[in-house]
Amino acid sequence: MLVVKSVNVRENFKEWCDKISRGETVVISRPRNENIYMINETEYNALQKAKRNAEYLAMLDKSDEELKAGKIVVKSISELEEMEN
Repeated sequence: MLVVKSVNVRENFKEWCDKISRGETVVISRPRNENIYMINETEYNALQKAKRNAEYLAMLDKSDEELKAGKIVVKSISELEEMEN
């Protein structure tokens, strides 16, 4: 991980983009600790996948808790088919 001031990124944007493309994470230091992280597309996609997985697992945990608490509705296949019409 590299840390750089925003003025350096502006002056050498292509250089920093090349480093990020090669897998470096760049932290752009800004006033009042409003830092920015620059990552490549592969890393971004991995973070988004991890976020979706965490949300899905949380939904499964909630469903499991509802099942254990008896908060379920039982329907037959024919009842479900009737609901589609």
